[in-house]
Amino acid sequence: MNYCNYCVYPEIAVNLNFDENNKCSSCRTFEKFKQLPKQFWDKRKKKFEEIISEVKSKNSSYYDCIIPVSGGKDSYFQAHIICKEYGLKPLLMTYHGNNFLPEGDINRDKMREVFDADHIVWGPSVNVLKKLNRLGFEKMGDMNWQNHCGIFTAPIQIAVRFKIPLIIWGEISWDISGMFDPDDFVEFSARVRHEHGLRGFEWNDFIGNKNNNEENYLNENDLLWAKYPSDIDIIKNNIRGIYIGNFFRWDPNAHAKLMQEKYDWRESQKPFQRTYRTFSNLDDKYENGIHDFLKFMKFGYGRASDHASKDIRDGYITRDKGIEYVKKYDHIISDDLYEWLDYVSKDEDYFWNVAESFRDPRVWSIVDGHWVKDNLWGGSSSYGKVKMNKSQIEIFEKKRKKI
Repeated sequence: MNYCNYCVYPEIAVNLNFDENNKCSSCRTFEKFKQLPKQFWDKRKKKFEEIISEVKSKNSSYYDCIIPVSGGKDSYFQAHIICKEYGLKPLLMTYHGNNFLPEGDINRDKMREVFDADHIVWGPSVNVLKKLNRLGFEKMGDMNWQNHCGIFTAPIQIAVRFKIPLIIWGEISWDISGMFDPDDFVEFSARVRHEHGLRGFEWNDFIGNKNNNEENYLNENDLLWAKYPSDIDIIKNNIRGIYIGNFFRWDPNAHAKLMQEKYDWRESQKPFQRTYRTFSNLDDKYENGIHDFLKFMKFGYGRASDHASKDIRDGYITRDKGIEYVKKYDHIISDDLYEWLDYVSKDEDYFWNVAESFRDPRVWSIVDGHWVKDNLWGGSSSYGKVKMNKSQIEIFEKKRKKI
């Protein structure tokens, strides 16, 4: 695999492209943002204030906007800007996927107090969530599909039902590949939700098959929360989703520090096994753990690579330190694997039989019964024994031959 010479991302990461200096498109785009003068952000702030003024003038007796929140550092930053700096009355909206860490529960529930805001917490039944954990894992190697779907669907449903036209999102979190320049001024869309958030799947891909799989059977009523509103309803209610990251420079480390100082926001008290950060992804206990290990299995990099690449660009760590973190964390099989298996009533053989089938042949090869891939720090290493059955191995090798 080819790795960026400036961050720690492999070329396979979210459709990156590399220039003649072996610098990835994400690093190049970040540099453009970093070089923006103060005047640029002053203009963006003024644009934001124009949008806010328009909302206030039209909505004097109702909620000014919706803020989708998890209770994380970025949610607090969004609410801080809207409530404290601009004095708006938002409706906070949380999708509850049933897997919050203890600190995540505390941070989320404290938001309506510290921001004097009404708060809707909406979650599917636990039985449905367990089925979707299994189905998402089996269909795409992602037990958290239900989280992606809920986060990008429930707030839009609420916006339509309450007739609240403005939704305030945080960063443009799916722009890892550097596909957008500062002047693109992207907004939330159904296409972004479907292609980036939901991986190309929809709620109706998970219903039916009762005769084939009683354990995971779901009907349409089980997934009412997952249905995206119609174009007619969205247009009729003038629903618009904007990103605060378009108006204010985005810095997760700075956000975490500021929110800790102002609101006693809590990071994880227990270190994660697969990354060095303790202030990210507190709304899902598997996000930094076994969910992320699946990304490593599929694409050969993990959460430590994500965090290190961002922190290198922001100047918090050196690339050498980032490589050290990747070498230490990216390959670890986290203990929450067993917690998740207990949650979905499955055994370890089930996990490996499904998970191994998602290895990307652009990254992995089989040598002497072991999985092998190229490393960021040079050379190749084996990462666990091959656990696929004979037919799965044959399919994998055929894919490799086609590359």
